[in-house]
Amino acid sequence: MAEAAASEKGISADKEDPAFPDTEGAARPSVSGVYFTCPLTGAVVRRDQKEKHVREAIQLYSSTNPVAASILEIHTFNKDREKVRVGVETMAKYLDNIYLHPEEEKYRKIKLQNKVFQERINCLEGAHNFFQAVGFETRTLPVPGQEATEEYYVLKEEMLTRLEDLKDYKEQLLSSEPVRPQLDRQLCVFKPSPEAARFELPDDFFNLTAEEIKREQRLRTEAVEKAAMLRTRAMREKEEQREMRKYNYTLLRVRFPDGYILQGTFYAREPVSVLYSFVREALRDDWLPFELLGPGGLKVTDENLAFNECGLVPSALLTLAWDTAVMSDIQASGQEQPASPLKPELLSRTGGVSSCATSKLAGV
Repeated sequence: MAEAAASEKGISADKEDPAFPDTEGAARPSVSGVYFTCPLTGAVVRRDQKEKHVREAIQLYSSTNPVAASILEIHTFNKDREKVRVGVETMAKYLDNIYLHPEEEKYRKIKLQNKVFQERINCLEGAHNFFQAVGFETRTLPVPGQEATEEYYVLKEEMLTRLEDLKDYKEQLLSSEPVRPQLDRQLCVFKPSPEAARFELPDDFFNLTAEEIKREQRLRTEAVEKAAMLRTRAMREKEEQREMRKYNYTLLRVRFPDGYILQGTFYAREPVSVLYSFVREALRDDWLPFELLGPGGLKVTDENLAFNECGLVPSALLTLAWDTAVMSDIQASGQEQPASPLKPELLSRTGGVSSCATSKLAGV
């Protein structure tokens, strides 16, 4: 429903990346940036646009389902998960008390200046939208025995005939999850190219800026080489761990025996198993066993390791090798083999090594 509402309203998905310098001698990046798919709209948006896009999608969703939209606001826009948990449980308790004791008027009123409300709920974005959406209205009521007044949320009388709805709202509130845009793989297939091992990455791939990393690399190179020779293994491993934390994403290419190259974008901390799945999904015959060889020809066999734990960051070219026994059996059977192991629909959009970046910049 959220996706449909957002689509009808026509939320824009700004796919155009900031222009890359077209100065003489400057290399075009291998990809134009990091992109995410919004689960509400299905739109693919730039990394720096994803939060804005999700916010717009939820706001538009509120026009068709204000309760569900306010719940998404609470779980998505508030980053402190412990505060969300405490606040949501308190809000659920308010609704539960009404459902269990509809005859008790005291449960149908919530004092906005109440300490618990202020500390647990008022700080949550979306909380006020939720109370209004489920049937509360703001009223100014006199303080018993005083001339002063206070602000309350008071449940509308009509909601007493919809207690089951309140119960459903409570369950939705407790079970909801944040809206999490999914990393778009930016799958690309390239024709055989001598530039397959050349990568030019945009700043999105780094925790530090590209310039900061270049500066660190230069300073490290200028350090006394003898010190590097005297480092212990533990010191080297510690430095490697520090290096790995600099990368948020990694751009991986897999070269097939026929020279064609499959490319995708991954989180640096994702396990190697997702790369195997990524490759398998691109195959015409996904049952064919294969293994991946990393730079230097080392087999990448431990699928539980993260990319940044096996040196496959911030980019790497791997080679696919078929299971020789299986391939021998296929050849012996005399079966006619397709020209490429990749799915035809992927081959139909092959290009040069720079075409993936070009297509994103063009908004394709």
